[in-house]
Amino acid sequence: MSGEVRREYAARIAAITGIQSPRLLEAFAAIPREKFLGAGPWQVLAPPSAGQMRPPIREVSDPAELSSDVAVILDPSRNLTNGNPGTLAPWLDALRVCEGDSVFHLGCGTGYYSAILAEMVGPNGRVTAVEADRGLAAMACDCLSAYPQVEVMEGDGGDVEPGPRDAILVNAGVTHPAAVWLDSLKPDGNLVVPLTCEFGLPHIGKGFALHVDRTRSGYAARFLPVPVMIYSCIGMRDEEHSRLLGTALLSGTFATVRSLRRDAHIAGPECRLHAAEFCLSASPAGSGSV
Repeated sequence: MSGEVRREYAARIAAITGIQSPRLLEAFAAIPREKFLGAGPWQVLAPPSAGQMRPPIREVSDPAELSSDVAVILDPSRNLTNGNPGTLAPWLDALRVCEGDSVFHLGCGTGYYSAILAEMVGPNGRVTAVEADRGLAAMACDCLSAYPQVEVMEGDGGDVEPGPRDAILVNAGVTHPAAVWLDSLKPDGNLVVPLTCEFGLPHIGKGFALHVDRTRSGYAARFLPVPVMIYSCIGMRDEEHSRLLGTALLSGTFATVRSLRRDAHIAGPECRLHAAEFCLSASPAGSGSV
């Protein structure tokens, strides 16, 4: 795929999502996506139309067709894909990654979005990419071998302690943010994690991505506005948290979330999802203990 095609691809992502980060758009323009997807032809999923449960599948053989807002099927038996750039780009943008940053990427798949992060942190930064699937982890290792700033680990990312990080991207659906992820954020560090509920498709959940920003006064939090359908992180799913999340999603009040609280407190009218370990609250960060 030519550099001109990739630059047009980055421009389309900007038009679709509204992101304006030059560093992120330059990374999309620099990375040939087809290098991370195995040999073609490829099966792709366009974003579903309104009312569609399952997006349409089509086969493409021209790498240029991967430079659009499509998910690419990696394993149809498990509904596993390389996700839509239109979904992932706002998540990457919310991380506010800078030159020299240290990033933890859980659920890296074949490594495409880890490569985007590697471009963003530059040669003096660090990206740890974790993948539970052995085959995908091996593929990511090979695809990312040109990036000395990237370390690929095979294993359940929920069991890995990230250590101090400027940014954490969880690229799989969970029912709750792990305490170790929140603890690992440096001051002004950012976490993006999709909180999802099961809805009938094996291994797949639906929900919204939560953006957490560790500020001096606590954890500011907001839900990104576009719903997500994503492969689940099996090690980070809990029945009680799933029940609470489902109730909160149905309430329609997630747009009012402003903070994540970690202190013990009695549930009040500002609590949008109140669990023992954390609470998503409509109050600003710092208005309660963290």
